[in-house]
Amino acid sequence: MNSESPLRFDVVTLFPDFFASPLQSGLLGKAIDRGIASVNLVNPRDFTTDKHHKVDDEPYGGGVGMLMKPEPIFAAVESLPVQPRREVILLTPQGETMTQPLFRQLNTELDQIVLICGHYEGVDERVLHLVDREVSLGDFVLTCGEIPALTLINGVVRLRPGTVGKADSLKFESFEADLLDYPQYTRPAEFRGWAVPDVLRSGNHAAIAAWRHRQQIDRTRQRRPDLYATWQAQQPSAESR
Repeated sequence: MNSESPLRFDVVTLFPDFFASPLQSGLLGKAIDRGIASVNLVNPRDFTTDKHHKVDDEPYGGGVGMLMKPEPIFAAVESLPVQPRREVILLTPQGETMTQPLFRQLNTELDQIVLICGHYEGVDERVLHLVDREVSLGDFVLTCGEIPALTLINGVVRLRPGTVGKADSLKFESFEADLLDYPQYTRPAEFRGWAVPDVLRSGNHAAIAAWRHRQQIDRTRQRRPDLYATWQAQQPSAESR
């Protein structure tokens, strides 16, 4: 059992079954079993008052598709307990893009995260009166908000103490210092003519560290010039060359 209070996630979703396997698998499932985090699923359909349990309707002014109605979403969120450090997040393509700094912020600043998963053509605009933050998985459109919700849960929970076996590994992975990760190799030393770089087999830890850092810089410059520019702007000129 984890000594810290678990980070609580409340997910407002029309499809609770979507989360069944992911929340029981891998490190995420183990973290939940250990009490590092908890995930509560709440279905807005359970808060409808009509006999058909209707959660969507046509948009005013016309248009293609249906919108999620505000009443069931409000009722679902308002049924939840409120912890002092809480944010309600709507998963929407119009939100800020998920990043590692965002995951770190949510992990360190909050005790409860309420995630509203949109569907159809989105949610009634009045739902935003419930929301503290809008978050997107990226500049594309998915069929549901459950996929980005699960991504956010995974990204935040893995930062919690006790989720990842070697906490130091979190310090050296992609995006933690505005650089991509360095190339990594395991046995065999040679495979189909491709050999592991000699420096990694040298036993010289200082040389290995220098090689890895150089690889991070070069890989970021080549693959993510935007990220490289951010990193470079934070470095003294002698170190950024």
